[in-house]
Amino acid sequence: MTDLIFKIVPRAEWEAESGDYHGSAHDKADGFLHFSTAAQLPETLRLYYAGENDLMLVAADAAGLGTALKWEHSPSRNQDFPHLYSVLVCDAIKWAQPISRDSTGNFMLPDLA
Repeated sequence: MTDLIFKIVPRAEWEAESGDYHGSAHDKADGFLHFSTAAQLPETLRLYYAGENDLMLVAADAAGLGTALKWEHSPSRNQDFPHLYSVLVCDAIKWAQPISRDSTGNFMLPDLA
């Protein structure tokens, strides 16, 4: 099975890109694209996207990203996160699905397989 990592992107930003994804303003300021593992997604959404709607979840093949993908420790969450020090190339993208909300406003992730 492919090891997937995930990028949360506002839909308008995702649709504005054609081909490779170059990252958000936050990614560009930090010098890398922020990703999460499947286990890290709920907390990432809660901490950084609570007030946002119309988000996309982009799945990427970690192995397909090569040496530009670095696992780095985040002291604020005390976990290692995948950081991509290049653009996200089309060939590494497996799928992109909307992130919806349930009737109480909680994020509902698509099937992560």
